[in-house]
Amino acid sequence: MTTTDSGSGTTATRSRVGFIGLGIMGAPMVRNLLGAGFEVVAWNRSAGRLAEAVAGGALRAGSPAEVAAQADVVITCVTASADVEAVMLGAGGVIEGVRPGAVVIDMSTISPEVTRAIAAQLEARGAALLDAPVSGGEQGAISGTLSIMVGGAADALERARPALEAMGRTITHCGPSGAGQTVKLCNQIAVVLNNLAMAEALLFCARSGVDPSVMLAAITQGAAGSWQLANLGPRVVARDFAPGFKVSLQQKDLRLALEAADELRLALPGTALVHQLFAAVEAVHGGEIGTQALVRALEALAGIEVSAPAALQSETSNL
Repeated sequence: MTTTDSGSGTTATRSRVGFIGLGIMGAPMVRNLLGAGFEVVAWNRSAGRLAEAVAGGALRAGSPAEVAAQADVVITCVTASADVEAVMLGAGGVIEGVRPGAVVIDMSTISPEVTRAIAAQLEARGAALLDAPVSGGEQGAISGTLSIMVGGAADALERARPALEAMGRTITHCGPSGAGQTVKLCNQIAVVLNNLAMAEALLFCARSGVDPSVMLAAITQGAAGSWQLANLGPRVVARDFAPGFKVSLQQKDLRLALEAADELRLALPGTALVHQLFAAVEAVHGGEIGTQALVRALEALAGIEVSAPAALQSETSNL
């Protein structure tokens, strides 16, 4: 990639980036790439999302293979391992159009084992794969402040770094192929256990008759502080379960973590517990609800609801 010095008043000139997957994360990531001066050629399964990206300045491609044929850096951001395999290796996939010397970046959260298998096939075509899952959610994608965890060759990362810097604030090289996915699963393990800690603290506070909002204000800046307490705790108290990150996607990530742990012959009892509690939430409320709804499984067990002081001891009505 080449750039001119935008600080001198000249306009940044950047090479073309291919982007596959224009969902809740991918669409704002494309906007940030365009805003940073990249040409973007895009493809998405649903025509509406692709039309929106084209209206915003992206070029339209007819398939993942067409995207890969037109770009030296190709990014995928889809849902699950099977989706990545389809757009990478399936009919009309990236592998059919990828250029020798290209860097392919998968920013989905998938199995480390699947990542390594895809990397081997792309390497046979002369291309490098970086696994680069992200943390920061939809807001991080919109603001360009994602934390990006990268696995793969260091030289490939350096070639792709300008594109990654348009989308994220923190870019960490975690190790060889699959290491980025492994670190992302570590992130998800820590996130859900913090979520459980938040839920239990809120429930204990509610049962004790103390205003949960006061409790959150008291402990979020101390040793117990976490992103979940500061951001999701107030939403629980307000009974706001709109998704920042959906339970169904969290469950997908936890299945990946537990499957990988099984292969490693490693017990993750806390992660397994949260996975089961989320299953209870899904059974009653569905998977589209936000992950702060983990508290609803605990509320059902306790027969109370975390809410404003006047209703601290109210019975849950629909759990």
